[in-house]
Amino acid sequence: MDFDLPGDDHPDRRSVRDWLREHPQPSGRQLAEAGYVAPHWPAPWGMDADPIRQLVIDDELKRAGAHRPMNPIGIGWAGPTILHAGTQEHKDRYLMPLLAGEEVWCQLFSEPQAGSDLANLGTRAVRDGDEYVVNGQKIWTSLAQFSAYGILIARTDPDQPKHQGVSYFICPMDAPGIEIRPIIEMTGGHTFNEVFLTDVRIPAENLVGEENRGWSLAKVTLGNERVSLSSGGALWGHGPTADDLLDVVRDHGHVDDPLLRQRLARLYIESELLRLIRLRTVTAAIKGEPPGPEASIRKVMADEHGQHIMEVAKDLAGTAGVRDDVGPFGGDADLWAHGFLFAPALTVGGGTGVVQRNIIGERVLGLPHDVDVEQGLSWVEARRR
Repeated sequence: MDFDLPGDDHPDRRSVRDWLREHPQPSGRQLAEAGYVAPHWPAPWGMDADPIRQLVIDDELKRAGAHRPMNPIGIGWAGPTILHAGTQEHKDRYLMPLLAGEEVWCQLFSEPQAGSDLANLGTRAVRDGDEYVVNGQKIWTSLAQFSAYGILIARTDPDQPKHQGVSYFICPMDAPGIEIRPIIEMTGGHTFNEVFLTDVRIPAENLVGEENRGWSLAKVTLGNERVSLSSGGALWGHGPTADDLLDVVRDHGHVDDPLLRQRLARLYIESELLRLIRLRTVTAAIKGEPPGPEASIRKVMADEHGQHIMEVAKDLAGTAGVRDDVGPFGGDADLWAHGFLFAPALTVGGGTGVVQRNIIGERVLGLPHDVDVEQGLSWVEARRR
């Protein structure tokens, strides 16, 4: 395998560089209309780019300091699902503002009684003429306080088994009956929320796919989520990387402690393994092969890798690691202190590490499925047990 990207004379590089000369500080709308936000999407929202072209575009935007809009749930999860199963009206209305970052999205999936067992969700959507009336509670809803829309799964037929009778909706977050309550993290920040839905009316045209067939779409979203959460920086694609920490160590000069040196070497090895797994995914895409279980494998590895980075960074700060304004070797805190406090969430959010290991065990290793004591029961019957 050739692990190097095409050189400077590659036509895709020249094309991106020419465009960037004409748009030295591109807006989110300009990037979206050029197809550079999600180049693998079909036109007019993307450019049907193959994986090599995507990587070249990513590389050139990074070199130029051009930043794509921050709308991770919209671009990474909601958008691909709408592309997969939305109507043409859905695509025309939502995709371009979503790509441009003009309308932020959130995900209304998890519930207090439906976290790792998401199919146990109890939020109800009842058809009433041209609308659905929704009642229920969602939790761990990132960015709800900023969002214009949310992707919502709700139970439309409680008399079917729990993986059936679920429907997938586009939910306007300013609809009457929606209450958003913040969940303050130990970082002091406010990323997550509880969302309460009381007699919320959603137009029937906001149903994505078929009624009662939303679980298959939820799996499309979750598959994209696992890829999105296992890319880029150590904090779900954001924040510092192992290379950033190793650069800090190099700038400092050296590390004498042999155990710390070994941990730094392990960070480098983990980072390289994750890079090679990503290239394996790229290779499969070039060959036209469907994505496999690599998403779950990458997520398990990337989440634990992120925790390892933040733990080493804290230990490199020495006794000052208890403070939130000091980074490795007494340097700037940057995102190191915040990252250490946030890192425990990495192996929980987006599908817990133990659930991902179950998926890997069953789908990769061929281990038997867990015994399902609710098999053959409707959701209502299972709730009565």
